[in-house]
Amino acid sequence: MTEKKKILVVDDEENLRHMLQVMLKKQGYLVDLAVNGADALDKARGGDYAFILCDIRMPVLDGRSFLTGCNEAGVGSTVIMMSAYGSTDDAIGCMKLGAYDYISKPFNSDEISLVLKKAEERERLKDENRRLREEVGRGRYLGHIISRNDRMSEIMQLVRKLSDHKTTVLILGESGTGKELIAKALHYCGGRKSAPFVAVNCGAIPASLLESELFGHVKGAFTDASHDKTGLFEEADGGTLFLDEIAEMPLPLQVKLLRVLQEEEIRRVGSATSHRVNVRVVSATSRNLGEEVAAGRFREDLYFRLNVFPISLPALRERVEDVPVLVDHFLEKHGERMGVAGVRPSPEALQALVRYRWPGNVRELENCIERGLVLCEAGVLGLTSLPESVRRGVGLERRCTDQPGSLSIKKGAEALERALIVRALEQTAGNRTHAAKLLEISHRALLYKLKEYALG
Repeated sequence: MTEKKKILVVDDEENLRHMLQVMLKKQGYLVDLAVNGADALDKARGGDYAFILCDIRMPVLDGRSFLTGCNEAGVGSTVIMMSAYGSTDDAIGCMKLGAYDYISKPFNSDEISLVLKKAEERERLKDENRRLREEVGRGRYLGHIISRNDRMSEIMQLVRKLSDHKTTVLILGESGTGKELIAKALHYCGGRKSAPFVAVNCGAIPASLLESELFGHVKGAFTDASHDKTGLFEEADGGTLFLDEIAEMPLPLQVKLLRVLQEEEIRRVGSATSHRVNVRVVSATSRNLGEEVAAGRFREDLYFRLNVFPISLPALRERVEDVPVLVDHFLEKHGERMGVAGVRPSPEALQALVRYRWPGNVRELENCIERGLVLCEAGVLGLTSLPESVRRGVGLERRCTDQPGSLSIKKGAEALERALIVRALEQTAGNRTHAAKLLEISHRALLYKLKEYALG
């Protein structure tokens, strides 16, 4: 369950405060109001706000003085300034004092939403980078990739080999298979780990803004370009830029990305000069890029440039032995955070989890476990804690043999065989080699039957 973020709105205009309060509440924020900088500083010292939207020119204590007070008091909130006065000098001065960004009045809800989303992503990455650097220092990063699957083990070995090289990597796989996790492993296991890891979803930013986001822009480049802006390539200089959902990138921008990859130079929108950047590019997509090229939606030359070293991630249904260990991992991870540590799955619930096909892959499994922790009772994750879609297949084997008129030996044998395989995988925590020994069949035969019964 995502906790709502607190935001403080600081402005001496009552109508604007009310408008922002209504707008931000609709976007899911908890909103407090302050009438001037002094009032805001009192609230910021103990309010634990994620973000502060603050006017620059106010009575009693203006925006600049408010920022100075925040710095002296150690307030860690991300501050975004608001200004209704055409000049940008005050706003830029505030950014030098530590403000994250500024917006010019009048503004609309989309502008506010975009700035806050960017600020949220920035803070998330900063926190994650700090935590991951600590764990990399202890040599633990690859431990975040939880798997007993042979193919995943091969991929992790490959990540270790590639991590110190600037080779362009294309990560392929269905949604939810962990493409960003592999991209982070490539970064944090190599020599670039102390430099920034910057991620962008190419499908989440409007096409008209994506070029400016990637390459930056200079003041006056377009209508709203009131100051110079650093692009993500520059932010990632010395480190790694992860381009997720690369297939969503518009064709005109693909040409410019290809040029950057070939020449290792970027040019801000509206600028006449280029400058070099040292960035490792890792891209990812859930689409078949070969088909996208054939359909004319993706440039062939860019495809070959990105596809220097492809890594194809298996779907969770192809690594069924990982389900029990992932279940334990997510129970521990979310149970501690939600105050229900020590929860374990019942045998029936684990059987259902192992048998389910997981179209949303590891992400869907994690969401399922988080939901189950809310509904579980007495420290046990039972069947009733799972979504109906996951529970639906439980007991099919029993019904197959118990139904009147169902006397087919062939169908009954298949149902029993399938049930025994599921039970063996449960008892061995998904270890196929040990499960094959319990079933008294060869490892190869088990792999064949897993495929036949759509269990892996």
